[in-house]
Amino acid sequence: MTTTATRPPVTTPTTSPPGKGKARTTAGRGPARDRGLEARRAVRRGWLAAAAFSGFGVAVLVVAVAAWIAGLTFSWVEVLIVAVLLTVTLVAATVFVLGRFRYTVVLDLAQRRVTVGDRAVGRLDVRNDSGRAVLPSVMELPVGTGTAAFPVPRLKAGGAHEEIFTIPTRRRSVISVGPVKSVRADPLGLLRREVVWTEPEELFVHPQVKNLMGSNTGFFKDLEGRVTTDISNSDVSFHALRNYVPGDDRRHIHWKTTARTGQLMVRQFEETRRSHLAVLLSTRAEDYASEEEFELAVSVCGSLGLQAIREDRGVTVMVNDTGNLRGDHRTRLLDDLSRIELSSTRSTLADLARIAGTTVNDASVMSFITGSLVTPTELRSASARLPAGVQVMAIQCVPGASLSRHAIAELGVLTLGKLGDLPLALRKMSDG
Repeated sequence: MTTTATRPPVTTPTTSPPGKGKARTTAGRGPARDRGLEARRAVRRGWLAAAAFSGFGVAVLVVAVAAWIAGLTFSWVEVLIVAVLLTVTLVAATVFVLGRFRYTVVLDLAQRRVTVGDRAVGRLDVRNDSGRAVLPSVMELPVGTGTAAFPVPRLKAGGAHEEIFTIPTRRRSVISVGPVKSVRADPLGLLRREVVWTEPEELFVHPQVKNLMGSNTGFFKDLEGRVTTDISNSDVSFHALRNYVPGDDRRHIHWKTTARTGQLMVRQFEETRRSHLAVLLSTRAEDYASEEEFELAVSVCGSLGLQAIREDRGVTVMVNDTGNLRGDHRTRLLDDLSRIELSSTRSTLADLARIAGTTVNDASVMSFITGSLVTPTELRSASARLPAGVQVMAIQCVPGASLSRHAIAELGVLTLGKLGDLPLALRKMSDG
């Protein structure tokens, strides 16, 4: 048996194979079942149920009222008969949609986070908790901007019905799934009653990323940090010797020099900064020639950020207007990248660089990620707003283009045509 959705491009649900429904019904019914029970109790209190006339039902109601008025006013028997028939029809429709729903509804997504192109599978479990059979109904499940409809047959007391459905993940996004609503309508379509059973769930469709390992990180390899001019009593970069003063750590006494001079001498160090990567991703629609360019840029951003997290280096990801993305954990970074969209903002790449230059003070490497419509003048202007001494590069994402490297003043610019070329591109930058 196959159940079709009201909008087939949105989701393609199918019923479970015979003999397997019971196993799937008992799987994954922890927090999801609790949410279903809470929703059912809320329905009994009446705040999640709603009944409404359809357009046809409103027309029938108006005609019935008009027929009663005209028939009683003018003693028109034929019109009164029409009024009685329409009234009986409306009463019958009302009785058909009324009645207490005693369902337990479970919406269970097998995975809440998938990558673009992966299969996202969900399960809808409907159980009759009443002591008597319930009439057939329809379960509606909003998925993104579309809605899937699942016919639920007549269920005996304690009976259950299960549907397995898939959600297309052709594009990076955050898809809202639910809430599940049961819909009961009379055969003539005059009245429609809806009851909400679950809370909406979010499905994160993460961008594709490229694993960057070992020397593939090339230009971004900065494990020892950047030396500063600040003098410290404890670090990894030796600077000079000085006379011992009370309170100095005796572990830093240089005993060979002390023995030669007869005075206690201690080591001094230059402070180093921990390697920190700042990725400046443009979300300005005017910087990209197509949506494919932006999707490639998001994938490049995610690849660089995840490699920095994997190597336990600091990473800051900045985008126009919305500020910083969360770069403290791979899942949180990918979740944030799933949400971002192009926008017609007035904030340019130079504005983003100016903010980064004043807020990300500890960055040792900075990278611009843009589309093909950013001009060399704009790239040079953005680079000039970054602090001196920071390694800077730019990656322009142009799907289908050949991998190439050129320079704008002291700024190295890579043209990237596909995500798979990113490791080679970084090696080109480090070799250059």
